[in-house]
Amino acid sequence: MSKLFGYILSPVFYFFFGLTLCIFHPIQWICHRFFGYKAHKVSVDILNFFLTYCQVFLLNSVIFKNDYSLPTHRPIIFVANHQSMYDIPTLIWFLRRYSAKFISKIELTKGIPSISINLRVGGGANINRKDNKQAISEIIKLGRRMQQNNWSTVIFPEGTRAKDGQVKTFQFGGIATLLKAVPNALVVPVAIENSWKIVRFGMFPLTTGNALRWTVLNPIDPEGKTANEITLEAETEIRKVLGQEMT
Repeated sequence: MSKLFGYILSPVFYFFFGLTLCIFHPIQWICHRFFGYKAHKVSVDILNFFLTYCQVFLLNSVIFKNDYSLPTHRPIIFVANHQSMYDIPTLIWFLRRYSAKFISKIELTKGIPSISINLRVGGGANINRKDNKQAISEIIKLGRRMQQNNWSTVIFPEGTRAKDGQVKTFQFGGIATLLKAVPNALVVPVAIENSWKIVRFGMFPLTTGNALRWTVLNPIDPEGKTANEITLEAETEIRKVLGQEMT
């Protein structure tokens, strides 16, 4: 039934999702060009509010749970599992007070309305996966910006999307590189559930009636711990929420 409704509702979703991207592209440009970073960030936050709640056109619910009072005076590394591209707008919107940045493929910095301009000027890291030296350099630069501005970064240590919802082994390299540049950053795991179901059948049809959940978990203070230990702890806590505990 979810697939059947998807054939009907997917075009509606794509229309409004695409329209939102097109409308906010010039808005972002104007905000950045004439009013600077803060105005641009507000435009990006509002953009991602609308992108997040485009899920209503698929009859999907969006639930973001954060029971922790996270600091705004300290950089944060949010560590999340990754299920689909629809993970990202919700993270940007609900983590907006922490100025969440992302590590993205450099190929995405061109050709996508709203997305590409934000990647170019929004302060995140755009990496070439084929050039390890460039990637590390960009992540270190991002860490320095985090330190200077008390920004946060969202990192997906799996390295790719889990298309079946099964968490892949977390890699610690990105977290280790960030912590070298911003050693005082708090590490906060975030468990993402069910967004993989939206694209279970690919780009079309999208599925409907899913309960999409983002759960902020207990923060991890990195002091006295290696990047490997921190990454394993974050993965373990996320797996517990998803019912995919390590054996």
